Amino acid sequence: MENKRDRHFTEEEIKDKIVQSAEGMEVPDSLKPENIEKKLAQKKKKRTPVYGIVAAAACCCLVVGVVALSGRGMMQDKEAQKAAEKAADDTVAESTAALASAKDYDQIYKYVQAAVEEEEIMYGTGGADGAALYTGEKAVADQAVSHSDTNVRTEGVGEGDVVKTDGKYLYIMSMDKVQILNIESEEMKQVGTISMDANDYLIEIYLKDEKMVCVYARTTDETDSQGVVRSVTHTVAEVFDVSNPEKPKSLGEMSQSGSFHTMRVSGDYVYLLSTFYADISGSKNDVSSYVPEVQGKVMDSSYILLPQQEKGRVYTVVTSFSLKDPTEQIDHLAFFGDGSQCYVSENNIYVYDTIYDAKVSPVTQTEIRKVSYKNGELDGTGDVVIDGMVNDSFSIDEYNGYLRVVTTIRENDDTSGGVNPLLRTDSASNTGSQGADSTNALYILDKDLKETGKLDNLAEDERVYSARFMGDTCYFVTYKQVDPLFSVDLSDPKKPKVLGELKIPGFSDYLHPYGDGLLLGIGMDVEEDGTTVNGVKLSMFDISDPKDVKEVAKTVLEECYSTDVSYNYRAAFVDTEKNLIGFPGYKNQQEYYIYSYDKEKGFTCVFEKKLSGYSEVRGLYAGERFYLVTEATVESYRLDNFEKVDDVVL
Repeated sequence: MENKRDRHFTEEEIKDKIVQSAEGMEVPDSLKPENIEKKLAQKKKKRTPVYGIVAAAACCCLVVGVVALSGRGMMQDKEAQKAAEKAADDTVAESTAALASAKDYDQIYKYVQAAVEEEEIMYGTGGADGAALYTGEKAVADQAVSHSDTNVRTEGVGEGDVVKTDGKYLYIMSMDKVQILNIESEEMKQVGTISMDANDYLIEIYLKDEKMVCVYARTTDETDSQGVVRSVTHTVAEVFDVSNPEKPKSLGEMSQSGSFHTMRVSGDYVYLLSTFYADISGSKNDVSSYVPEVQGKVMDSSYILLPQQEKGRVYTVVTSFSLKDPTEQIDHLAFFGDGSQCYVSENNIYVYDTIYDAKVSPVTQTEIRKVSYKNGELDGTGDVVIDGMVNDSFSIDEYNGYLRVVTTIRENDDTSGGVNPLLRTDSASNTGSQGADSTNALYILDKDLKETGKLDNLAEDERVYSARFMGDTCYFVTYKQVDPLFSVDLSDPKKPKVLGELKIPGFSDYLHPYGDGLLLGIGMDVEEDGTTVNGVKLSMFDISDPKDVKEVAKTVLEECYSTDVSYNYRAAFVDTEKNLIGFPGYKNQQEYYIYSYDKEKGFTCVFEKKLSGYSEVRGLYAGERFYLVTEATVESYRLDNFEKVDDVVL
């Protein structure tokens, strides 16, 4: 088989969520318990939003190395070593190991063994989930019914979610089903259902051209050669023909090892990513326990990309298939290492991992592996390691052939090989020594992932909370006690420069373009002492002059101490044309808010709704109506005045 690919990968910081339980709210008659007891027999899981925030520290030096890949395969080790170039800057270090695809399963097994042994030493045990200017997908149904779609990371690259619409129907995840509602008239009608099997757990759905992709986890028990039964999880993408929504028809499915990571759709091609944890507790001959499968077959070792360090326990598995023939996989590969996150541009998939290893580097690092994609074909093209950790996918962006990355850097802990995270709390100051040595950096890399320019030593003692790349300008927020919003000129990739810095109390977790010269921020309002949180804050920044950014309006939702948007951009409904900003928040219970913005009046709340229970909540519109969707209910409102129209219990 042809030898393939070569790269490394990174881990994104974890954000947990905590909210207080809610009860005692008035609901419409149609939603009262006596009317929906049977339908709501299954108790929903309570959502628990939180802020667990990791601070970063120390030194700013770029890169361990760059390995370029050419054509459809990985370079041979010798060629890859030649490709690793030492930069002129003294802060650049050369990689000592070339990346390659695995030679055989024995090599993979040894890598897993090495990782397990290191974990045992470290923890004393056997070992321990868009274009920047784009705000969301929009579409027009067959009969010119305008409607909104999921808030996505990259324009032109589709993403799944818990609800989709084509303007005529709503497709909603509810428990273990997809409920299909006709919304052409004011009275919504349930017309169809797609049900999962008992061993399947529905995760997200995607809709395009009368085809629906349902992604779910399938868990089964398997017996190894020694008679040991183990629970095995596969990620499955099943495609349905919904041209007749009353009778959805399965067209086939794609299955791969591991738990669901993410999915992207470009053109007619689906790219499915899962996370697979290697297990070597059984026999070495049980290859499927430590090598992932695609469509029931163990991947050939040449399709597995090894990490620079000769150890690993976690794979990121990537499989591609066409919506026209979902049973036939077009291509696949797997990144092997310690667990990854990803950013998908219009032409490339970037898998990135955070490296917490004092033996390798005195500071945290991020390894980025690049794979190009086109019509389902996947090609490894480059690999780089830079200093610092990436906050989320908005902190990494591709534009005009350059990759721009914002990171937060801190020292690794020599005693554990990792970092000691600094958690921000509402009751304690973060002015102690733990957060004293953090710094931030911005890197610009060319198509081969070689450094062309960088900025370092930015906002010492703080960490990146959010970022937004808008063409040749980058805006990013750091925070410790006040919220500096930086604007950076990237027009010359060799010489990026800071244009301005605005300091205000609090921070913005999420930044979103809001028309010409405006940038919306959603985050938290915090007193200047950094210890008192007042509530969720909406900020509007005037960025018409990047050298002089101003906060021109803000509003604080008092006693609202969390919003899903902080950790899930899909929860945001932002439509600049209709001048609407929607998002869920948490007071004593879950609520949904919609705001408008006016240059003179600032923010105005035009809709507020208390919700029963805790679940994924989405707001979207179709035609002249707005729909508020939870796992159990759908409510419709008139867009012009938000008067209630109808409600349905799923």
